[in-house]
Amino acid sequence: MGGQYCAPMRLVIAECTVNYAGRLSAHLPRAQRLLMIKADGSVSIHSDGRAYKPLNWMSPPCSLVESDVDGVTTWTVSNKAGESLVITLHDIHHDTDHQLGDDPGLQKDGVEAHLQELLAEQVHIFGEGWSLVRREYMTAIGPVDLLCHDAHGASVAVEIKRRGDIDGVEQLTRYLELLNRDPILAPVSGIFAAQEIKPQARTLATDRDIKCVIVDYDELRGLASTQGLLF
Repeated sequence: MGGQYCAPMRLVIAECTVNYAGRLSAHLPRAQRLLMIKADGSVSIHSDGRAYKPLNWMSPPCSLVESDVDGVTTWTVSNKAGESLVITLHDIHHDTDHQLGDDPGLQKDGVEAHLQELLAEQVHIFGEGWSLVRREYMTAIGPVDLLCHDAHGASVAVEIKRRGDIDGVEQLTRYLELLNRDPILAPVSGIFAAQEIKPQARTLATDRDIKCVIVDYDELRGLASTQGLLF
């Protein structure tokens, strides 16, 4: 017998219009785009730009109903929060399924992985009364390093890096966008924690109301701190 069946990823390139209705409303006029349905059920719409960030998306759990009227295909994607994403496919150029199989995930280097482990054990450094909810809290686009509760019970997502740069802030921003769609977790604030944070990254984080925290690896390990020494 084979392993457990995993639904394939579906990739569609089509001229489409998109309408989102939820806490806000948004509209994408007719244009050629890449539509992606992942095995976890998430649906995302991409243009030929913005790197890896979709124009709009729906995170799981959600359902997709496909209908065809007079040769025009419509996808209606909805979730339990009452949000809906209606995608009208005017002209389909490509439609294919791909079975990707299990992914081992991002392998952090030794120091970064150990930093995550140490901070999970010592979340009190972020504030008195803090508690850990979970390490590697999964979202539709990857795991948040730490999900915590502050002293008031509010949710806080923590992204951990050895060296904090703009890419790390952008990564945490995307996680926060998804987490704040969850009515159980929202509002979710963010902390960008690193051994060193570049000035540009700190400026961007501050602009997005993300708190920056410098962590001392040796101090977390219970060793004498080397920060501030000349050698």
